[in-house]
Amino acid sequence: MRVLVVEDERGVARALRRGLLAEGFAVDVALDGRRGLDLAASGEFDAVLVDIMLPGLNGYDLVTRLRALEVWTPVLILSAKDGEYDIADGLDVGADDYLTKPFSFVELVARVRALVRRGAQARPAVLTVGELTLDPATRVVTQRGYEVATTAREFALLEYFMRRPGHVVSKSELRDHVWDAVGDDLNIVEVYVGYLRRKLGQRVIETVRGAGYRMVVPPT
Repeated sequence: MRVLVVEDERGVARALRRGLLAEGFAVDVALDGRRGLDLAASGEFDAVLVDIMLPGLNGYDLVTRLRALEVWTPVLILSAKDGEYDIADGLDVGADDYLTKPFSFVELVARVRALVRRGAQARPAVLTVGELTLDPATRVVTQRGYEVATTAREFALLEYFMRRPGHVVSKSELRDHVWDAVGDDLNIVEVYVGYLRRKLGQRVIETVRGAGYRMVVPPT
């Protein structure tokens, strides 16, 4: 099992390499983001451990570019940043797991072994409806070739529609699958459908009176 460690602090990198070697892994080390990307892009590793704060190319950008190259090697981000938004950002760019510093080496090894067992999972295919595309891996939405900025909730709602083009989806179904614990309030669905319409055009999602909404499939 071959692991790549991308860590600019030499002492930390040496400690990780020494510990992983003792656990039976073959270990390569990169001390900056660009070198790390070059090595990871080869696809020759079973797992990649990436620090966020790296010279040349930060960890988030490294993972984003790696996934854009369609290299799906499992990635574990290591970072002193432990905020929930930092963790969410790491997972959103395509990392498979996130571990905050300082961490238990026993836990690190357990997580690396879990990633190796899982293997390089093929990411979801790009969804396309007419001139609209949505990439679940990179979280990029484009329309007629131009990128459309969406919030995390708008993206989730649009993805739900695009996985069911031409099908009527009720407000309660959208609420249950896209939102958590909203109760009986369906107004939030109407609000976010409105946001998508303003960004994508009024005709992309149509209202089906008394039933819900439907993503329009343009004629071929």
